[in-house]
Amino acid sequence: MAVSSEQTPEVADLSFEQARDELVRVVAELEQGAPTLEQSLALWERGEALAARCEEWLLGAKRRLDAARAGAEGPS
Repeated sequence: MAVSSEQTPEVADLSFEQARDELVRVVAELEQGAPTLEQSLALWERGEALAARCEEWLLGAKRRLDAARAGAEGPS
């Protein structure tokens, strides 16, 4: 997977599932070994951005669940 800005969508525009699936592909390619150091670094940077995007989605989901639980419990 060559990381090029022309083909890859912005990380901020990805859904959780899209970011997770691309992260899995990036990790697999890094494990196989990229042909050059520059490509390895580009993959690593993309992977870091994808992991951060996944974490944003998960934290947002946790906040929504916490708010729903608080609303369901009602005032104490």
